[in-house]
Amino acid sequence: MPAYAIAHLRTPNPHPEVLEYLERIQSTLDPFDGRFLVHGADVDVIEGEWPGTVVVLEFPGAEQAHDWYASPAYQEILRLRTDHIEGEAIIVQGVGPDHDSAALAEGLRADSAP
Repeated sequence: MPAYAIAHLRTPNPHPEVLEYLERIQSTLDPFDGRFLVHGADVDVIEGEWPGTVVVLEFPGAEQAHDWYASPAYQEILRLRTDHIEGEAIIVQGVGPDHDSAALAEGLRADSAP
């Protein structure tokens, strides 16, 4: 099951250290089969507020995503971004092609029944 690392970058900033981070990040992703799905695109806000931009990385699974984030190679460059851009980052497990939200709702309803 794929997993995703998602970053909400509230204050994107082309600081020289951020540019170095961008130059170096792909080599930290490659050993974990990570790839960019969304990277700094314009955000079309349709509900609420969303300052900044978003980055979405895909990994084969949550273990690879966590291993990438904790890797010495990524930890070595992380501050190049976090020292200059405010934001949040999460890792989240994806769903499979057979995911059924109606079945999920049915299970949740059954679990909450008295």
